[in-house]
Amino acid sequence: MGIGKTGTILLADIGGTNARFALNRNDQTGPIDYVKVADFPTVREAIADVLARRSGGEQPQRAVLAVAGPVTNNRCVMTNSPWVIDGNELQPALGFDSVHVLNDFEVVAWSLPALQPADLIPLGGGDGLPGEPLLVVGPGTGFGVSCLIERHGSRLAVVTEAGHATLPAENEREERVIACLRRRLGHVSIERGALSGSGLQNLYEALGEIDGVQVPHRDAAAITKAALEGSCPVSRATLEMFCAILGSVAGNLAVTFGARGGVYIAGGIVPRFREFLAASAFRARFEAKGRFQDYLRDIPTRLVIKPDASFVGLKMFADHTAD
Repeated sequence: MGIGKTGTILLADIGGTNARFALNRNDQTGPIDYVKVADFPTVREAIADVLARRSGGEQPQRAVLAVAGPVTNNRCVMTNSPWVIDGNELQPALGFDSVHVLNDFEVVAWSLPALQPADLIPLGGGDGLPGEPLLVVGPGTGFGVSCLIERHGSRLAVVTEAGHATLPAENEREERVIACLRRRLGHVSIERGALSGSGLQNLYEALGEIDGVQVPHRDAAAITKAALEGSCPVSRATLEMFCAILGSVAGNLAVTFGARGGVYIAGGIVPRFREFLAASAFRARFEAKGRFQDYLRDIPTRLVIKPDASFVGLKMFADHTAD
C-alpha cells in the first residue's frame, strides 16, 4: 500500500541479542531504541512496548524489519534467539498496513547509494560506474554478501549465502593453511576458514600449526589486538592473511556480480583495523585477476564506518516500496 514519504514507519534492526527500533516521521528518523531480546518473549511484545513508549499514540502505517538470519516468505526464525519474525502475522496483530522482513545484509545493500563520504574510507580504485551493481561484503559473526542491482528505475538487493562457498587459495602457504583446516573441518568455507570471527581464530590456529609454533588460545578480538600491538608474530601473520584473503574473495565476488558500481566492506570486524587493512595486500589481491586486472582496477573498494547504516538502508527500502 503506497503512503508516500510522509507517513510514520517503524524501522528495526533485530539481532540475536539486541534489537534496535526507530520511528521515521515526515522523512526524519528519530532516536534509536535499544531493546534486549531476552527481555521479551516475542518480537510482537517488544514492538508493542516500543510503540507504547515512543509513538505518542500514533499508529505507524508500515514496518520494515532487518533480521540477522535467512528470510523466507517474509518470515525469519532466529537462530540465536527464541523470536520468530513473521511479517504476515505482525501486520494484522499490530495494525500495520504492511510489514516487510528483510535479511540484515540485504538492508546494508539498500543503504549503499545513500552513504556519504564521511561514512566511508576509500581503499583504492576509481569512482565506480553510475547505475552498475553495488556489492557489500561483511566479515563479522558470519560472512555476509549482498548486491544491489538497479535496472529500468527499479532496485533489487540480491541476498546470497556466498560465505558458505569454498575458500580459495592464491599461493602455496594458503594451500597449506586450507589443507590443515580441511583436516579439522571437512569443507573449508570462506566464513569458517577465514572471513569471520571464528574464521580468524581458525586461521590463527592453522598458521601456528603449519609453522610449528605453540600459540596461546585467543579469540578474534585478542588476535586482532596482539597483531596491532606487534606482540605476537602469528597474530600479525593471521591478520595479514585475513586481509589478503578478503581482497581475493571481494575481487571474485566483484567479477561474479559485475559490481562495477563499487565494492563495500561492512561487518563488525574490519573497522577495528582500518589502517592495517589499507596498508595490507587487500587491494593488490582484489585486482589480481590476470586478464581482468584492468576491469578490477577501475572498481572502487570502500570501508563502511557508519554505525547505523542499517537504518539508512531500511529507510531507502521503505521509500523505494512506498509508491
